[in-house]
Amino acid sequence: MGLLLLLTTILLSSYFHAGTVVDAQRLFTIRNIILSIEPSTDVTRDANVTVRCKATVSSSGQEALSREYTIYKNSNKVYTKNSSTSEDLVYPLSGARVSNSGKYKCKINIEGKEMTSAAQKLTVTGLSKPGLHLNKEVVSEEEEVTARCTAHGETGSIFFYFYEDGKVILENLVNSNQLEAKFRFSSVGIHKIHCVYAVLIVPDSFKSEESNTITVSVKELSITPILEISPLSKIYEGDHLSISCTVRNLLFSSEGRPIHLYLSHGTKLLSSGGTRVNHSMVALAKDPGDFECKLEMGNVAKVTTKMVSVTELFSAPTLSMSPAEVFQRDYMTLTCQSESYASERIKREELTYTLEPPDSPLTPKKPGVFSGSALQFDFNYTCVARARGITKPSETLTVRPKVSVSIPKISVVGKVVLGQPFNIRCHSDTGSFPINYTLIRNYDNVATTSVKLPSQEALFSVTISRPEELSKYMCEAKNNRKEVPPSKRLNATAIEPVTDPTLTVLPHLPEISEGDSLYLICGTKGTPPVTFKWYRDGDRQPLFTTTTDRNNTHYRVPKLSKEHSGTYYCEADNYAKKAVRSEKVTIEVRMAMWKKAVIGGVSLLAVSVLVVACVLYFKSKRVRVVRAAVSVWSERPPEEANDEESSVVSSEPDVEYTEVVHPQPVDIARAPTRKGTDTVYSELKNPSHGASDHHDYGSVEYAELNGERPEVCHNLPEVNNYQDLPVPVD
Repeated sequence: MGLLLLLTTILLSSYFHAGTVVDAQRLFTIRNIILSIEPSTDVTRDANVTVRCKATVSSSGQEALSREYTIYKNSNKVYTKNSSTSEDLVYPLSGARVSNSGKYKCKINIEGKEMTSAAQKLTVTGLSKPGLHLNKEVVSEEEEVTARCTAHGETGSIFFYFYEDGKVILENLVNSNQLEAKFRFSSVGIHKIHCVYAVLIVPDSFKSEESNTITVSVKELSITPILEISPLSKIYEGDHLSISCTVRNLLFSSEGRPIHLYLSHGTKLLSSGGTRVNHSMVALAKDPGDFECKLEMGNVAKVTTKMVSVTELFSAPTLSMSPAEVFQRDYMTLTCQSESYASERIKREELTYTLEPPDSPLTPKKPGVFSGSALQFDFNYTCVARARGITKPSETLTVRPKVSVSIPKISVVGKVVLGQPFNIRCHSDTGSFPINYTLIRNYDNVATTSVKLPSQEALFSVTISRPEELSKYMCEAKNNRKEVPPSKRLNATAIEPVTDPTLTVLPHLPEISEGDSLYLICGTKGTPPVTFKWYRDGDRQPLFTTTTDRNNTHYRVPKLSKEHSGTYYCEADNYAKKAVRSEKVTIEVRMAMWKKAVIGGVSLLAVSVLVVACVLYFKSKRVRVVRAAVSVWSERPPEEANDEESSVVSSEPDVEYTEVVHPQPVDIARAPTRKGTDTVYSELKNPSHGASDHHDYGSVEYAELNGERPEVCHNLPEVNNYQDLPVPVD
């Protein structure tokens, strides 16, 4: 039974959350925790501040639970306390300082269960006035001074600043309310010293007022540098100078501190040492500047200077060339000479001159004069003058031998068109500038131009009217006194503008008919290639365009029709760009011959038909044909007229000739062969018998036979009456 009770207790203990229960009988919860700052969150220096942490905890028991309080300032733990009562936690800040400013919060922990309060910011204003103390107020140059700045009653991280005559000379950060520093004064006179501190509270800082000001008097050290130069006057180049740099009052002023001396001339340091420095040198006029002796002792520096005037023994030589311009391999002379020298010290004969580099091709002719042939490339020469150990070089002279101009070449720029200006170019492959080019025509000078830069060209504008004039031009080039042969004669092709355009039409104008091929041949005078264009009057665009190396060409129009009738012309142009136009030609396309033949045949046929019709019609009105089986040469006897025909008699007989075509017999065997057509002429007479209403017809019939004798047609139809004859008109 006891074992069962123990197990039950263990299970219940593990079931409930840690911090929620203390034992099996007691439960608790942290309801709230509040941090407050008393008497206010904004206080002045020396105020008594209380940081209070109040927690509200509910529990099932009567006894207070064990609690752990922690106070944080700016997330840093500043205070911790354990309590077994329910009373508030109090964190006192007696005599608050600026360093106590910050954000505070409180955390409670009961049996592992925690809760943190909201943060409260405390601001403390007011800093104490800093105090400054120096161990000495009267010092010498570079004497050490100890200064102490104190921030009375302040805590935390503090920056201290020391000022000399309003300028910061030292600063440092410490976790103490005072800072001691040591420094020296390098300048003589009165110096005012004060200090300031600042309490650092990240991210802000609070600065104090200035401390008391202390006046420090700095006395000059009696130690001084001494500079001595011998000789001091009438110094010429080549004279030897002795220079010394020493210290005065060394025993009374150094006080055991190290001393350094520096001797310099201009920017060049000649020597250095401890208490004395000596230097010897040859005086040179080319080295301007003062001699300086400098003493350094710690941060103290003292300087003494002297100016030494050195008279020039001789001037630096100048190197000149004669002639001023020289060409390759030409004879040249270089002259080296010093313009002035100290005649009271040296003679001119003492000056010697040499030319550098030593392997120069020029040889000395007399003192300072060097002659020889110019090289084929640029060369630098330097002259050196010497006297009494003094050496002076001249400035470097660069000799740039010029190149003689080569035989010029002559050419044209672009195209040469007769009658139009064009440019002739003269050019030499080699030659130094400037180069003078002269254009010659028939050995007479036309014009001259000077080319001074590689980018320039010698161009001459001319105009010719005949191609053979081109060969009369030549060029001359010159850049020195030497004569250079002229160029060859100008060889170029001249373009003759197109002229006299003609338009020829094939076939000839009267012979142009439908279906033919038309050839429009355009020809002109001028230099090929020629561009030909054919136009039809009224059209802006050409019918055809072609470029050819001949002076004529054609445009073919195949299978002409009436639509091709019109006015045509052609244009011709070449590189002269002066287009010319031919005369206009009017072309009329006539009807084709076969069409004419058809129309003629049809017309002739129509006329023939019309004539035959008219003849037949007229004959039918005037003639009655009587057919009888009689001889074609028989004379028709008069017959008795019937009652109807005898009533009217004509006053005069009428005679008519009629062409009668007899049909050929069908049976070839029975009918004889005849050639051609048998024509029979019949004479019809109308005799008068005295009766006015009677008509009597007599007939005579003629037969034209191709045979030897006339033949009788066997197939004539039988004539029964004369009703088919025309009725005579009264």
